[in-house]
Amino acid sequence: MSTRDTKTDSIIPEAAKHRDDMRATVVVPVLKSRSRGGQTESASTRTPESRLEEATGLAQAIDLDVVNGSIVPVNDPRPATLLGTGKIEEIKALLDERDSGLVIVDHPLTPVQQRNLEKEWNAKVIDRTGLILEIFGRRASTKEGTLQVDLAHLNYQKGRLVRSWTHLERQRGGGGFMGGPGETQIEADRRLLQDRIIKLERELEQVVRTRQLHRAKRRKVPHPIVALVGYTNAGKSTLFNRITGAGVLAEDMLFATLDPTLRRMKLPHGRTVILSDTVGFISDLPTHLVAAFRATLEEVLEADLILHVRDMSDPDNQAQSSDVMRILGDLGIDEAEAQKRLIEVWNKIDRLEPEVHDTMVQRTAGASNVVAVSAVSGEGVDRLMEEISRRLSGVMTETTIRLPVDKLALLPWLYDHAIVDGREDNEDGSITLDLRLSETEAAELERRIGNGPRAAKEDWER
Repeated sequence: MSTRDTKTDSIIPEAAKHRDDMRATVVVPVLKSRSRGGQTESASTRTPESRLEEATGLAQAIDLDVVNGSIVPVNDPRPATLLGTGKIEEIKALLDERDSGLVIVDHPLTPVQQRNLEKEWNAKVIDRTGLILEIFGRRASTKEGTLQVDLAHLNYQKGRLVRSWTHLERQRGGGGFMGGPGETQIEADRRLLQDRIIKLERELEQVVRTRQLHRAKRRKVPHPIVALVGYTNAGKSTLFNRITGAGVLAEDMLFATLDPTLRRMKLPHGRTVILSDTVGFISDLPTHLVAAFRATLEEVLEADLILHVRDMSDPDNQAQSSDVMRILGDLGIDEAEAQKRLIEVWNKIDRLEPEVHDTMVQRTAGASNVVAVSAVSGEGVDRLMEEISRRLSGVMTETTIRLPVDKLALLPWLYDHAIVDGREDNEDGSITLDLRLSETEAAELERRIGNGPRAAKEDWER
């Protein structure tokens, strides 16, 4: 991850080198739970097929060749291996047949389960958390992103030293006055690992302080912040590029971008806002990553408006939406708060059948909290921009002011924070402006101009 070798070769044990380590088999365990009525129901809200498709996409995001995908019902999870012996033997035969040296289990595995499955299959095994960490390790490109991924990876590895190291039985002799057998190698490794975690946490604390300083500077020039959130591959970066003209990487793959990006943009009536593109969300996002990326995700908490981008061409988009809202709730944005600050952006309508497309556009035509768009073709983007402008405007105040010559330095601020409906340049060098601005901005203008917009208007009319 980042500071270590992220190539897949580095995660393949020697025992599996006779197989092709780039050929991966994806296993999706579907755990069952008994309801009180005695009927069996799935413990997950996601369909097994969508989970398999997503896990395959995650594997392909790090250039693995997925040669087989299996959905495995698990009625009685085994503490030692998760899967039953029959399924283990079945998958082992499949690995030999397909020459696959890597198994991706789309479910969290305990260190014991991971180690036992590797022995049974004679192949490298990584669970969902490990796979996401591998992807994030490749995608991190800034110092902040690298620190966050490394911290998450080290916390993940803490409980897996017994699996990851081959020299754990060795002991080194005691030193100083104590003597004795000394600490075991695993204790030394765990201590070194904890030292690195503490060091990274301190560096991330500095990142948090730096971000707080940046936010403080932005508050001095109070442009509203609009944050894009959504399930990974929902089209956030494509939409970001469409409305800002930025060149952010936007590809049809999971987690194409990782590091947050901020850009200034102008709304239709001239107001300047800051648009923030954040890391894509995903179901069962590892807690290590949520904790490590909190400094980044706090950009969402600071946002005046949140655009929840949804891929409406995905049959599982409702479950994906629920996952996004759950993570927002974990960050501290409850349902009531979300209703005030959130606009749903129904993206990728260009991929829908014409009848479905027309129905969706009609459904959202009169809605104030939902906009149907295509980030690729640009359809609906103008309406989205108008809705953003309307939601950020608040209660608008209409006024006419005259800026004397000694106040002309306020002109750029007015064009950034107000809607200028009319302008007249006067012979004495002053400027008359017809404005619409929010109550908050009207109060700020009054502070900046000294005599206030109403007094300026009255002075001009006299």
